[in-house]
Parts: sequence; structure tokens; C-alpha cells
Amino acid sequence: MNRLRNRLVLIFLAATLVPLAATLWITTALIDKSLSLASTRELREVSVSLEATGRALYQQSRQSLKAKAAAGQISPEHFEFAKRRNWPADLEDFADSEDPEQFVIAGADGEQLQYMVRTKTEILIYSQPLGGIGMHRLAEQLSVTKGLLERAEARDLRKGFFYTLIVLAAATWLLAISALIYWAHRISKPIQQLTAGLSQLAAGNLSARLPSGGDDEIGTAMEAFNRSAAELNQSRDRLVHLTRLASWQTLARKMAHEVKNSLTPIRLTMEEIAARSNEHDPRFLEQAAQIVVDEVGTLERRVRAFSEFAAEPPIDLGPVDLNALMEERVAFLKTAHPEVIYNIHLAQGELKARADADLLKGVLTNLLENAAEAAGGGGVVLGKTFSDGGNVGLEVHDSGPGLSLHARGSLFEPTISFKKSGMGLGLSIARKSALLSGGDIVLVEGELGGAAFRVLLPTG
Repeated sequence: MNRLRNRLVLIFLAATLVPLAATLWITTALIDKSLSLASTRELREVSVSLEATGRALYQQSRQSLKAKAAAGQISPEHFEFAKRRNWPADLEDFADSEDPEQFVIAGADGEQLQYMVRTKTEILIYSQPLGGIGMHRLAEQLSVTKGLLERAEARDLRKGFFYTLIVLAAATWLLAISALIYWAHRISKPIQQLTAGLSQLAAGNLSARLPSGGDDEIGTAMEAFNRSAAELNQSRDRLVHLTRLASWQTLARKMAHEVKNSLTPIRLTMEEIAARSNEHDPRFLEQAAQIVVDEVGTLERRVRAFSEFAAEPPIDLGPVDLNALMEERVAFLKTAHPEVIYNIHLAQGELKARADADLLKGVLTNLLENAAEAAGGGGVVLGKTFSDGGNVGLEVHDSGPGLSLHARGSLFEPTISFKKSGMGLGLSIARKSALLSGGDIVLVEGELGGAAFRVLLPTG
């Protein structure tokens, strides 16, 4: 089920591992080369050589200054013990020491060499420059260089850089693969849901629906799937209904043909008996003939109902004023059911539907008749017209006892009923007429506590 996600992960691995390995190899090679170019070995050799040179220069300067002082080539500075209180600190230290002579590097940067000699009465100081070399600055630089060399040798820079690079590259790669797995799952999950929905739809489950997938291409495909499944489900229901109606139409035609063949001679014979009733017992013959004629009339009504159910009249679609039709049908039926209270709620303005006017009149008449019969004496029947988006329609509500669950399940199925008021085909014929007009009839929640039907029609 996760093949797409796994493929995305494998593609990412193949696309990143080889470049990552090449990058690590090149980077480590460059780091190693850079560190080899900046080796500390040469720096240590220069530092040792410079220190040795400084020491040799210092010893040579001492010998030269001492020789010049002994030869009298340099005039000394005199510091008498009698004036000792004005001496500098370093001179005080030499006076208190037991050494007869001492060399001192003087100057801000150590650019002078001083030779101090103690006599019984005074201290002589001979001075000589060191040839522009600052011994103090040189000593500080040598100390800093030694510290840098010691710290560099204490660390293995090659290993440090290499391990740091490996850790950073691995962490970055792991974050990338984690993000890829997350997004691969998010991308593949809607596709899996869409595939599963298509499988259910192919297996005949037209009630399969998918959750909303967002506003991207996959979400659009899921919404299109839901719309297609809903339309297929609705089309299947209508097709099943029309198929069942076709079967009943065939049965009705056959029954009409069979019964008509028998009714015509029966009716003619009974009328002849009634005409000759004076030749026998007139009263008996008249009553018998009347009973037969009545029964024949009942059979004719039944045959006529089946014939109307089986007939396929031509459809003439055109604009129909629903408000006027509702008012006209209710006014027509009020006289037939004076015991029923009729109410009308009409939509505002002109309300046009595209339908066959004769078929729609039959549908509305059937629904109003059924509502009046269900409401009974003192009951209420409500007729409504409405506009809902791209559809318009009619509604009929009654205050009767409503419909049972069993009745709701086979509400529009054609049945045979031998009650005087109907044949059991009314709602089936009404729905067929609505379907032929491009609409449908559905059961809705009643506003008066009883049954309620909605006729949906396209706008005219």
C-alpha cells in the first residue's frame, strides 16, 4: 500500500548518497591538503632558529660592551652611593646584590644593553644599542609562537575537521530523509485513498466517498470522484426504477389485452339480458344485470389504470408556472374534499419550471389526493412551491399518521391494490412522470407531522 512512498524514498537515496560520498571525499582531501600547506613544523624550526639567533646576538653584544668598557671606549654614567636615595629601582636591586657586575636590557622594547659595574663609592653604567633589535618584543613574539605551536600540537586538526564534517553531513542528510518520508507519506496517502475508493467503486459500492483532499490537483481529483460516485448512485437508482417500471409496463399491456378480450362480450351479453328482462322475472334479471354491469365497469377501470401505466405518451417539455399550477389544482380538489383544510405557501415572484404540463398536473393531483386521504376529515394539507439553487419544485405535506419504515422502503414500487380508491400505481406513475420531465420525487420530513413529498424540476 506504500509503494509510492517507498519509491520516493529510494529515489531520494539514490539521488543523494553518491553525491554525498563524493562531496565528503573531495572536502576531506581539500582539508588535508590545506592543513599540510599550513604545517607547524616549519614554524617551529623558524622559532627555534630565531631564538638561537637572539641568544647569540645577546652574548656577542655583552662581550663587545664589556670589552669597550674595559678599553675606555665608552663613557659610563656615575651613580654615587651618597646620592642613593634618587636611584631607580633596578639600580637599587643591583646595589643590594653581591654581584660586582651585571648586564641589563633597557629601553621600552629592549633595544639597549646596559653593563653595570659596582665600585666602593659608586656604580658605573655603560650602555650600547642592540642594533635596532627590540629584545622585549622579540621575546614576547617567541612566547606567543611557542604557545600557538603547543596548542596546535595538542590537537589533531585533521581528525577534528573530518569528524565534524561527517557529523554535520550525516545530520543534514538524516533531517532531509526524515522530511522526505513525512512529505512522501502526505503525498501518497491521498493517492492510496483515491485508489481504494476507485476499487470500491469498481466493485459496485457506489456509496463510497473520500475525505476532502485540499485544493491541489489530488484534492480536485478526490472531489471529482465524490461527485462522480454520487451521480452514478443517483443514475443507478433511476435506472433501476425505470427498469422495474418497464417490467410492469409489459405486464400491464398483457393484462390489458387479456382482460379487454373478455370484458367486451361480457358487457354486450349483460346489456342484452337487461334489455330483455320483461320476458322473465324482470326484477331479478334487472338486479343481476346491474351487478354484472357494475363489476364489468370495475374491471374496465382497473384495465384503464394499467393501460395508463403502460402507455408512453409523447413528452412536450415547456415552461410551466408552478405557482399558478398549485393554486389551480388546490382549488379544483377543494370541492372534492370539503372535509380537508388546504393551505398554500407560494414562492415570491414568478416561478417557472421546464416540464410536461400534463404530466406535472397528474403528478400534483396524485400527491394532493393521497395527502387528502391520509389527512382525513379535519386534517390539513399544505402545498408549497420553492426555488433551490438551479432547481425549482413543489412540495405536498399532510397531517396524517405518516409512513412506516416498510412503506418507506417500497414507496415508489408498483403494487397491485384492490381498494376502491386506487390501484397502487399512483406514486410509481407520478415518479415516472417526474423523471420523464427531467426531475424526480423524493420523500422529505413533513412540516405537519405526516408524510411529505418534494417534486424537483429543472428551471424553465
